[in-house]
Amino acid sequence: MKLLFAVLSLILVTESTTAEPLRVGSKRFTESYILGEIAVRAAGDAQHRPGLGNTGILYAALKAGSIDLYPEYTGTIAREILKLDGGADLGALNRALAPLGLGAAVRLGFNNSYALAMREERAQALGIRSLSELARHPGLKLGLSQEFIGRADGWPGLKAAYALPFAAPMGLDHGLAYEAIAAGRIDVMDIYTTDAKIERFQLRVLEDDRKFFPRYDAVLLYRLDVPQRHPDAWARLQKLESRIDERTMIRLNAAAELQGRSFAEAAAMLDSNSSNAAPRTFLKALFGPDFWRLTGEHLVLVFLSLACSMALGVPLGILAAKVKSATQLVLGAVGVIQTIPALALFAFLIALLGTIGMVPALIALFLYALLPIVRGTHTGLEAVGKGMRQAALALGLTNRQRLRLVEIPLALPSILSGIKTSAVINVGTATIAAFVGAGGYGERIVSGLALNDNATLLAGAIPAAALALLVQGAFEIGERRFGWTARLRTS
Repeated sequence: MKLLFAVLSLILVTESTTAEPLRVGSKRFTESYILGEIAVRAAGDAQHRPGLGNTGILYAALKAGSIDLYPEYTGTIAREILKLDGGADLGALNRALAPLGLGAAVRLGFNNSYALAMREERAQALGIRSLSELARHPGLKLGLSQEFIGRADGWPGLKAAYALPFAAPMGLDHGLAYEAIAAGRIDVMDIYTTDAKIERFQLRVLEDDRKFFPRYDAVLLYRLDVPQRHPDAWARLQKLESRIDERTMIRLNAAAELQGRSFAEAAAMLDSNSSNAAPRTFLKALFGPDFWRLTGEHLVLVFLSLACSMALGVPLGILAAKVKSATQLVLGAVGVIQTIPALALFAFLIALLGTIGMVPALIALFLYALLPIVRGTHTGLEAVGKGMRQAALALGLTNRQRLRLVEIPLALPSILSGIKTSAVINVGTATIAAFVGAGGYGERIVSGLALNDNATLLAGAIPAAALALLVQGAFEIGERRFGWTARLRTS
């Protein structure tokens, strides 16, 4: 435990004392990724923390100072963040944001509203052109994004405004919903009006005839101290004012979703009508310029958290084996931790620590790695024969000497097996850390899901799987070697 606190303190001190560039966040959908890249290019000395999740996570990260700004929409700020009713202009939003230390500025030049859409042929067959006409068809199957389902300006408000008769809709990732509606597995999905796939999938955008959705003008939501801390970058960001109209945004989205460009390449197209970059392929995505950075981040996440788990897990396993009254308490506690969903634990740690990135990710991985190590140590010590203990006692060894010289060497194969299991689990679990801006191979997986692009997704999943196999192989070699050495010492 002391090791964990020392490591986390070092990370926090390093982050607070190092002069960081402007930190730009983005949500986990194509347009937000691209706008984040555009902001980074415009600012110059800036760092992009892409795909951090939904509005709640980005807003929490902004308030905590983990990021300095991110692309947001006026309707989302009004309805979801400030809980304001009706339309609100930028001045009203800034008056409400000021007490929070935040502001909204730099109108990028386009409105990207929510809407519901159906396949054209299905909508035509049922005679549906507006949202109010959906109420006449309660048998339709809806597939909506998780954020839209939970937002006040999303499904709950829309259902009440139009008296829609549908039960709880299916929650689908935005990119996957397009494939589902094209295959006929769902009838209605939520879209953004600048989505590039609307025309490709021949969708009919249903008219919002009761004007439920407000305007969603794209702006930069920022911390009020940014212009003072990063004056040059802020001055350059001002030049993005009104530079992106709806047609341009659709073109950039299409470059990423339909033409196989990376988000950075799509962002670069803002300054040109075309991109000379080759379409994204699996090999290009796999061995992209971010490969070694992501590999380093993934290794740090896995092995730093594993080292901390070993430092605490082995003593806890010894405690569980030696103090019978503590056995169920220790094993039960680490078992309960393992049942907590990863994203829920990340969200809790972000709220508790007030930060995103490496620190909450390391704590979560440290906690998840405890169970196999504790159980492996406990099981190994319990398996030591009574005769071996009595022989050690006859030799005059103290309890501490018996544990160090006899029992732990005999239990070492089981202990190593638990550590191996934790290491392999950590390699996979570390991919989820990308949802809180901690990097690693999960960054590619998250991007691939947002684009519904198998090449990008596999470019993250395959290196993670290969690393897991390498780790497992290395530990199996270690188990055989140390197991053989332990037998020699006690024979």
